[in-house]
Amino acid sequence: MPEDSPLIQSLRTAVGAAPADVPLRLHLAELLLTDGQPEAAVAEVAVALQHAPGDAQARQLMVRAMGVPPQTPARENPAPARENPAPAQENPAPVQEPHPSSAPESRPTSNPEPRPASGQEQAPAPGGRPRFDWRAAEEQVGDVVPPRFVEAPVRADGEGDPGDADAWDVEEPGGVRLADVGGMHEVKDRLEAAFLAPLRNPELRKLYGKSLRGGLLLYGPPGCGKTFIARAVAGELGASFLSVSVNDVLDMWIGNSERNMHEVFRTARRQAPCVVFLDELDALGAKRSRTAHSGMRNTVNQLLTELDGIDSAANEGVFVLAATNVPWDVDNALRRPGRLDRTLLVLPPDAPAREAIIRYHLRDRPIENVDPAKLAKVTDGLSGADLAHVCEAAAERALLDSARTGTVRLIGMKDLLAAAKEVVPSAEPWFAAARNVAMFANEGGMYDDLIAYLKKRRKL
Repeated sequence: MPEDSPLIQSLRTAVGAAPADVPLRLHLAELLLTDGQPEAAVAEVAVALQHAPGDAQARQLMVRAMGVPPQTPARENPAPARENPAPAQENPAPVQEPHPSSAPESRPTSNPEPRPASGQEQAPAPGGRPRFDWRAAEEQVGDVVPPRFVEAPVRADGEGDPGDADAWDVEEPGGVRLADVGGMHEVKDRLEAAFLAPLRNPELRKLYGKSLRGGLLLYGPPGCGKTFIARAVAGELGASFLSVSVNDVLDMWIGNSERNMHEVFRTARRQAPCVVFLDELDALGAKRSRTAHSGMRNTVNQLLTELDGIDSAANEGVFVLAATNVPWDVDNALRRPGRLDRTLLVLPPDAPAREAIIRYHLRDRPIENVDPAKLAKVTDGLSGADLAHVCEAAAERALLDSARTGTVRLIGMKDLLAAAKEVVPSAEPWFAAARNVAMFANEGGMYDDLIAYLKKRRKL
């Protein structure tokens, strides 16, 4: 590649400072072409055509840079001597450009030759030379000049782009199963009765008129695995999993939140069977009587409409699981029969679940002589998140000790027990608030499971 002249280098700098300046870029392309760099000239003209697709000078320069013979554009009143040359005379006079009035027979007729449209077969120009084929030129520079606009395909049913369902992160069936959830046998039994048994026995489901629709509200202290259980239910059902949080739905513009809520359920119906997991339901479905903003009330109304479905079969195969730490702040209409009518208390993990969680968080760490069963006993009352923090803190202790001594050592029981002793159960503040609700706001036995647990733990 020849070295650029100082003038070309200066123009390149100027074009870099003003990339949208089409005349400046064309001037650079002209100099590159004159300097014997047609490829560089084509690249510059291609960028200019992106900014000004109809620029005649850019098109002509592209033709020259690509090596196509230049064409003389037809004038409105072409010269008669050029179109119909006169026969040779015996004593030819000097060739002169005739005045139009002196040769009326050579003037164009009232129906001049139509100019072919772009992309059509080009007729030969006068004189036997072929006209420039713009379609071939566009194909040659198609990889240089990308399309400026792309039209989205339209579905036959009018629903828009078929890729709309991909706007939400829908996880494929499989992955986590209930067998991966350690302990929590009462929770598993409730889930079996609510969702899994009817699906595994289609004949009994038809006999008893059990629908595949349903809603279940998981509530309890934070960090106890409500989201993990929801994923496990989706795995058992062989269903897709669509997790929705408040950030996915709420929008500052009026009407957008309701539209987002509708799109969530429309995607779930397309992907059925599908588990829709509504995380932090107290934010998505707060009590409308306590909500001052009309937009939030409209969002709750939209959620109620989607749970009911357009008709009785609209939500067939769509399973709605919701989770919240404060079920007493959820709108009562969401918990009536036919919507989120079943409630399941998810408590801190029991001993088998704590042992499984400890094994999971230590599986990739260098450990020695660790007794998970003993750790499970001394960590009673800790949530799954607390147990993960215990393992992290123990690994940090071993890491710092190795850094100080210069000798790498493994994580042992001493590190884990010391870390467990320092962790305060994060669920205690939740139980302090839930105790008052269970004692004085247990309408219809809604919190009977919570009262039984509090009495068993001597917290009531």
